[in-house]
Amino acid sequence: MIDDLYFIERYAYRTSIIHRLDARIKLLIALAAIVAIVAVPYSTRVYAVGAVLFALVAVLWAASRLSPVIYLKRLALILLFGIFLVAFQVFVKNPYYDVFHTVATLPFGIEVYAESVEFASILLVKFVVSVSFIILLSSTTKMQDMIEAAGRLGLPREFTLTLVMTVRYIFVFAEMFTRIRTAMATRCFDPLDRTLPYQYRLHQVGYTVGTIFIRSYEQGERTYTSMLCRGYGANASLYIRKKPLRTGETVFFAATLGFIVLSTVLIYGQP
Repeated sequence: MIDDLYFIERYAYRTSIIHRLDARIKLLIALAAIVAIVAVPYSTRVYAVGAVLFALVAVLWAASRLSPVIYLKRLALILLFGIFLVAFQVFVKNPYYDVFHTVATLPFGIEVYAESVEFASILLVKFVVSVSFIILLSSTTKMQDMIEAAGRLGLPREFTLTLVMTVRYIFVFAEMFTRIRTAMATRCFDPLDRTLPYQYRLHQVGYTVGTIFIRSYEQGERTYTSMLCRGYGANASLYIRKKPLRTGETVFFAATLGFIVLSTVLIYGQP
């Protein structure tokens, strides 16, 4: 998981048309697409809207010059958390439907309904499209740029300051964890090594976790003292310089936003 943290941020430092876009534009486009797919009521028209929005993701991803393998790896990682919720829906009588037709009967009296399978597929489309835009945003935008963009869009200073400190020191914690893991490896200790006694492995892992907590506490104390020495207080805020949008960025944002809105309205408005 720590390695995935560096994996996410590494690709945001590449150069392409999408990478060079203002973070505000990418943030608003992702938000507009997520709102559009979520706002569509649960019906089979979600498939068409999802296909159009996914095509938009594919075009933007191709313009970012990132490998499709990167997208598939990150999508597979996130799907592990969402697929269980989607799969559970096939066994539930969802209130969106009035009549249910059984398509399969499983042991212990469990039934699979056709309407529930349809609802699960609709939910899956919404989930994949929403996550795809988030993957595109995080893969082409640095964390610091996203926080500054949110601040320029009006996010309160309390949130921006907290987020920027979290982003800054999560990598410090990751580096600390990496050093501890390397130290364990150089001593030929593997927590998953079955040749070692279970009690010994549990003791060492507990000792390591405790060490991480202590080091985190000490790092927090040093960081807070340094912040106080630099004038941190109740009125402290993240400095965000003004950054006007270029004409090309404004045109791109208007065209993309218009495409999202018009495609959603036209597809959903069909008889």
